[in-house]
Amino acid sequence: MSIMNEFTKGLWKELPPFRLVLGLCPTLAVTNSADNGLGMGMAVIFVLVLSNMLISMVRSIIPKTVRIACFIVIAASLVVAVELLMQAYAYPLYQQLGIFVPLIVVNCIILGRAEAFAAKNGVAVSIADGFGIGIGYTISLTFLGSLREVLGNGTWFGHHIMWQGFEPFRIMVQAPGAFICLGLLLAAMNMFNFWQASRRGSKAEQLQSCGCCTSCAACGSGGEAAR
Repeated sequence: MSIMNEFTKGLWKELPPFRLVLGLCPTLAVTNSADNGLGMGMAVIFVLVLSNMLISMVRSIIPKTVRIACFIVIAASLVVAVELLMQAYAYPLYQQLGIFVPLIVVNCIILGRAEAFAAKNGVAVSIADGFGIGIGYTISLTFLGSLREVLGNGTWFGHHIMWQGFEPFRIMVQAPGAFICLGLLLAAMNMFNFWQASRRGSKAEQLQSCGCCTSCAACGSGGEAAR
């Protein structure tokens, strides 16, 4: 198993919000600005990498019957550390993200990678998996937040970048704008996948399952699609 392959898969092949269709609650809720998207992504990277590492280290001593509870305890401990760090060094961002920081504990990405990957693989590849998925998620949130902020406020990371007289589309920084932008991006990625597949003469890649449950909407076939 190649460490580089495990890292790079999270940058496109298993891009969480657009390919695995995971972590959509914070994706839709906090991406009204690029700052918020980047901040949430960095918090998820911290929790995801360390939880993957710790779970991989102790996977042989965790009883299977209580593994989910143990995964949640590990993730919750790391989220508390993230909250304290954000309160100490990035309090305005912490206030902007609000309840979605503690909710990282039950983020499908965290539990999904713990169950589907870290609990079955070694420490090095689990860390690489966490970094790749986390960076892909951060890029996705920052891009979506940038798109909404530019169109909705005419700013990027708080700096005005649009021409004088630009009339912002205020809906883009409101709740409906999140669904509009996400839908357009998903449609664009699907079109790109079909175009690539047609050039290769093969079928387009399907949405993948998180592998941590039997009822994920991304599976399309319940437990049979879980990895």
